Amino acid sequence: MGFEQAQRLKTRMVQVLAEWQVQGRVPTRLISSDLLRAQQTAQPVAEVLGHTCILNAGLREQCYGMFEGMRSPDIQAQYPEAWQRWLAFDADVAVEGAETTRAFHDRVIAALQDLAQQYAGELLVVVTHGGVLDMVWRHAQALSLSGPRVCAIPNAGLNQVAWRDGGAHIQLWADAAHLADLPDQPVYSQKRLLQARDN
Repeated sequence: MGFEQAQRLKTRMVQVLAEWQVQGRVPTRLISSDLLRAQQTAQPVAEVLGHTCILNAGLREQCYGMFEGMRSPDIQAQYPEAWQRWLAFDADVAVEGAETTRAFHDRVIAALQDLAQQYAGELLVVVTHGGVLDMVWRHAQALSLSGPRVCAIPNAGLNQVAWRDGGAHIQLWADAAHLADLPDQPVYSQKRLLQARDN
């Protein structure tokens, strides 16, 4: 599924690039999280844009410490108390070895601020992760960092964000029209995790 989504994204980027060129908005850089899954998504985009991908560790997904690489049912079975603490979605609480949501948010916003300053006036294409996008959404909407995710974040979706006056301003969010006829993709839902806990 991920490969097909990346190919669909590539096709969509051809269309988007043509639209941008008509508008005189030509992307100057492609920036990606340095995690492999982000790089794999960025590669087809790089082929369309003709840019080498610049890797940026500040755009990595949140570090989940002792939960890294585990599926939810396995975490619940092996670490039930830690799982319950995590389900509180408290911005200042983390399991062993993990980033708190507040530390994660601060890292992400600092990385984006640095990119905005370093490449001021340029149009960047950024490939990153769902958790990073959640932090961007919360920052732009001035939402609390505690509590479950409230915005849609489809895999291989398109978002357009302007960075000005030190903050993110959403112009387009969760555009996944290029994936519409694919089977439903698995979506990470913190609300669904809470519902499962309460049932």
